[in-house]
Amino acid sequence: MLAIVFNALAAIIGSAIGAIARKGIKEKYINVLNTAMGLAALVLGINVAMTNMANSKYPVLFIFCLSLGGLLGTVLKLDQRMESATRRMSTSNLVEGITTGVLLCCVGTLSMMGPVLSALYGDNTYLMTAATLNLVTMIVLASSYGFGTAVTGIVIFVWQASIYGIAKVSQTFISEQLITEVSVVGGVLIAASGLGVLNIKDCKTINLLPALVMPMLFFLIKNLLGI
Repeated sequence: MLAIVFNALAAIIGSAIGAIARKGIKEKYINVLNTAMGLAALVLGINVAMTNMANSKYPVLFIFCLSLGGLLGTVLKLDQRMESATRRMSTSNLVEGITTGVLLCCVGTLSMMGPVLSALYGDNTYLMTAATLNLVTMIVLASSYGFGTAVTGIVIFVWQASIYGIAKVSQTFISEQLITEVSVVGGVLIAASGLGVLNIKDCKTINLLPALVMPMLFFLIKNLLGI
């Protein structure tokens, strides 16, 4: 669990460093960093989705996950709730920065397999590597969106701690197939986040976040039914 705490702290410290550096950076340079992060998110998301899709045994599952997750997020008005919660914090587009940070830091093999390996084998290699990447990612994001992106650290802790707990309780629940399907959905969401950062298309990515839970529900129901 200590390595998970390090991941959260890395995001918060990175946000602090980026926010401090932001004060001495001209707007045109912040725009460049913002564009760089948008392009990186777009390319990384496509790569994650396509790489894992090649290993997927359910190639159309991600479509249902995105559709159902998007509908659920819209019904729950997640984007409006998040915007309301962060309205008093720094920049007006902070929600976009937090969403991008959450996707980049929480979706991927390191952040998802890391807690599993830590819970089952006491191996924190993936988690400590993820912490380093989180630090760098949040420095860049905070330089564009401000210290409010530190909220990402809380999400990282809850996300990784939840996976850690599930792995402890049920060693058979989290499988490579589950990680693959979640990664496909996550890759699409990261790419969508990149489109938003680049001001190409506001995909309301925050409303799509429940899609990440859908593969877990699919495998849970599949195991319960013995299919």
